[in-house]
Amino acid sequence: MTAFGKLIRTTAFRLTLVYLFLFALFAASLLAYFAWNTRRLITEQISTTVNVEISEITAIYNRRGLHGLLTTMGNRALRPGANLYLLTAPNGQALAGNVGSLAPGVMSVPGWSETAYRRMDDQDKTDHRALVRVTQMDNGFRLLVGRDLEERRRLFGIVAKAAQWSILVVVVLGIGGGIFVARRVLHRIDAMTGTTKRIMAGDLSGRLPVGRSGDELDRLAENLNAMLERIEALMTGLKEVSDNIAHDLKTPLTRLRNRAEEALARSGSEADYRAALERTIEESDGLIRTFNALLMIARAESGQARGNMDDFDGADVANGIHELYEPLAEDDGMTLQVKTAPAPIHGNRELISQAVANLVENAIKYGKPDAGVEPMKADAREILIEARREGDQVLLSVTDHGPGIPEGDRKHAVERFVRLEASRTLPGSGLGLSLASAVATLHGGELRLGDAHPGLVATLVLPARAGGSDRLAAQTQDVPQKAA
Repeated sequence: MTAFGKLIRTTAFRLTLVYLFLFALFAASLLAYFAWNTRRLITEQISTTVNVEISEITAIYNRRGLHGLLTTMGNRALRPGANLYLLTAPNGQALAGNVGSLAPGVMSVPGWSETAYRRMDDQDKTDHRALVRVTQMDNGFRLLVGRDLEERRRLFGIVAKAAQWSILVVVVLGIGGGIFVARRVLHRIDAMTGTTKRIMAGDLSGRLPVGRSGDELDRLAENLNAMLERIEALMTGLKEVSDNIAHDLKTPLTRLRNRAEEALARSGSEADYRAALERTIEESDGLIRTFNALLMIARAESGQARGNMDDFDGADVANGIHELYEPLAEDDGMTLQVKTAPAPIHGNRELISQAVANLVENAIKYGKPDAGVEPMKADAREILIEARREGDQVLLSVTDHGPGIPEGDRKHAVERFVRLEASRTLPGSGLGLSLASAVATLHGGELRLGDAHPGLVATLVLPARAGGSDRLAAQTQDVPQKAA
């Protein structure tokens, strides 16, 4: 398709033509209305003038008779730019006036008419148009008084010519403006099309150009760019997950295979086979937990869990996690405490509970204080779970007093399968913080990692449910804050 063909097929050009047609129609209607009213006004003026003259001439005839009438008409006919006058006898003979010829039958019908005529002093043989009135007088005389319509014709011609030029200018400017607008829009659309082709070819880093005008195309481009950034992030995350799965799950799968092969190669007792099977089941359970965590992260990041959201109190989640993990913490020599206040949340309770549980598991696993630090504080082995509301946010935090995470590694720590050097010797998949971060993002919040001096403060920052604090306060006004 040629460039001109693409241009005239654009929506902008077609809309311009539609608006051009409507504007031209409006302009033509306005000029026609003006011309019609001008014609009517001139006709009314002529009629008024003729009626006045007929009244004056009739009055003169009544006072001075036929001789006075002839004298008056003769004098008036000689004035510059005079009206048309004609007096005929009962037999139709012209007695006075300045009309040389009329259309047949005009004098025989009293009243108004528009007729062709010639003056007596006209040198040319061209007929003119006039608006005349014929009046029947006493004794059979007929009086004609009229006025030439040349002035009306000229004014109407001026209006008609102005209308022609106006419509021509409107059409030229409209088509020119339509081409300009269409070319501008087409240029931006072509730029967007080129970017989309690069994106379809696999270059997800491409972005649609955004101008400075802030018009609807710029807003569309900004929204599409935000969508592309999200798609790129998801595709990058998918690639990282695939790479991480291939890398981090290769070791346990290889270990699982080697143990099974070793069990088959060695002709041991039934107890040896049972031990090998138990180790195989244990490794399989670890792999299943890893895949379940990945599925839960994918579910949170894709937004599929938004359909299961409900209103609940974050304090209940914190208390439930405390009861569940308190025995586990004691087995590892840790003390698990909880401190809660009303924390109204609208979200997926299952995912938020799992996220807090992951933070508590990490605190129990990695939150043991450094044995080389002396003297050891009395609360060094304490882990604190907190739930509270601050303004329009709900904070669910887990604080330990272990080595913590260096500030430079905190952003990297929430990525999938990432395990820092201090934790590589401990069991785990490196998905706990990733799941917590994904759950926070799903609910419009974030996961913050801070310093507990020493230790780590991991906080889920979630939007508070609007108007929920009053209801929760009414429900829990007799229940004191729990602090274990």
